[in-house]
Amino acid sequence: MFAQMSMKAKFTTFAVCAVLLLLLPLFAQQFGQGWVRIMAQALLYVLLALGLNIVVGYAGLLDLGFVAFYAVGAYMYALLASPHLFETFPAIAAMFPNGLHTPIWIVIPLAAGLAALAGVLLGTPVLKLRGDYLAIVTLGFGEIIRVFMLNLEHPVNITNGPRGLDRIDSMTIAGVDLGKRLVIGDYTIPSVTMYYWLFLFLVIVSVVICHRLEVSRIGRAWMAIREDEIAAKAMGINTRNLKLLAFGMGATFGGVSGSMFAAFQGFVSPESFSLMESVMIVAMVVLGGMGHLPGVVLGAILLSALPEVLRYVAGPLQQMTGGRLDAAILRQLLVAGAMISIMLLRPRGLWPSPEHGKAAPQPVPSPGAGATGSAA
Repeated sequence: MFAQMSMKAKFTTFAVCAVLLLLLPLFAQQFGQGWVRIMAQALLYVLLALGLNIVVGYAGLLDLGFVAFYAVGAYMYALLASPHLFETFPAIAAMFPNGLHTPIWIVIPLAAGLAALAGVLLGTPVLKLRGDYLAIVTLGFGEIIRVFMLNLEHPVNITNGPRGLDRIDSMTIAGVDLGKRLVIGDYTIPSVTMYYWLFLFLVIVSVVICHRLEVSRIGRAWMAIREDEIAAKAMGINTRNLKLLAFGMGATFGGVSGSMFAAFQGFVSPESFSLMESVMIVAMVVLGGMGHLPGVVLGAILLSALPEVLRYVAGPLQQMTGGRLDAAILRQLLVAGAMISIMLLRPRGLWPSPEHGKAAPQPVPSPGAGATGSAA
């Protein structure tokens, strides 16, 4: 009976939260669509943080090149949904005279599969690396992908180099173009609100997948590798395959998020996938609480939305100093100060896992054990 009441209470809580999240952009758009756009971008970063949490939080593999998978998904969709390929390769234009308008139910598996392949390619040569060495190699991988996108315009122009790819199609679901506002009677739903709902759906699905992975045998094996890889190997866990699986599974979230980013922005360039993006994604996972889904979501929302919200604070501060301070630098200073303060006050993250880091329970000796020991 108590279990049924507990389940009903949880279901009611989830239902109320779902309704509030669905109605939130309708309330926020009254103050301007910029706030809804900040919320939609925050959900994209939540997807990225959930993917990196599989690699860093569950398996304990420090990955500083996660933005590479983000770039792979973004450029994949940009090439499929922009006229760049048709202008560069006449043969492709002849095969698809009406354009290659890829539906979303093909885009998401394709982006996930391509990013997973990139994750396995990254994970294969670094299986025996740990700690700082692993971080340096993955950092280099992320920079290699960015430089690759930057220079892949000769001898054949594929990525358009530093100019990036534009004129990217917006997402279309069931005949509804998310790039255009939707008019229902006398009510108009802006494009950014529909994108927010799409990203929210993907985040909910991703959270469910991550939770099921966490409580599965695979998740427990990842955590065993995180705590002590040698002991995990001694217990018969195939650490090689599970590490590759962690890299591949985490990369799928980055690829899907990248494809959504390309459709949302309508433009991609190598500058969007710099080293600072990777550092910010790692900071989201660490700041929220590694290995704990609610903490990771909270950290991603705070660190992605905070710089945008501080735009409204940096502007007045710049005016107070007579324009002697750059607003962008001041905003970065405020974000860094907030992160340092939080990490000093909460070194394990804002919402850490209740189990991770807890001391093992001490065995309680039986009453006869003390007497036997003293007699001996």
